[in-house]
Amino acid sequence: MTPDSTHSPDPQTEDSPLDHADAQGRVAVQDLPAPYSGPAPRDALAELFIQDGYSNDDPRLWVPLAPGRWSRPLCLNVSNGYWVHLTKVVGGGMLSRHRHPAPVHGFVIKGKWRYLERDWIAEAGSYLYEPPGDIHTLVVEPDCEEMITLFHNSGALIYCDEDGNTTGTTDVFDRVDACRKHFIEVGLGEDFVKQFIR
Repeated sequence: MTPDSTHSPDPQTEDSPLDHADAQGRVAVQDLPAPYSGPAPRDALAELFIQDGYSNDDPRLWVPLAPGRWSRPLCLNVSNGYWVHLTKVVGGGMLSRHRHPAPVHGFVIKGKWRYLERDWIAEAGSYLYEPPGDIHTLVVEPDCEEMITLFHNSGALIYCDEDGNTTGTTDVFDRVDACRKHFIEVGLGEDFVKQFIR
């Protein structure tokens, strides 16, 4: 087999851990296969794993955006132009009216929020897909003690006035710069941000 060829296991001949699963689909530890230790793509990037995404042990990892608002970077992908982060709002607040040129995914972890332009309320466990071009204004009511939502932002945030005209933008490069500046200020150093960049 040459290095460029591919091989798919033959389901008729290769033993699968699922062959040993019980009625609930559980597999005993002794029946698990050995961890993969073969070749990997030569130019593949390293994985990014964060044990404590909430940063409960180090509040310095929450980057302030405005009074009562923070962002916890998880992945700052400069090669594909997106960023994944936790947004935290304490004691109510608003994220200015904006739209995106690419899709956004959100999953509410704690608290609740809504868009002024919608009649639904996103609560813990809610998932949201925002299509490109949708204009919205995120509001967290004052009676919400703490809101945390995971957002996967692609492209940029394009801030808009009441007529939809662009008033400003922010993208992953702005986020990297903001993180770098914050990490310097709190004593983590300018290189601390590199662990989140892909």
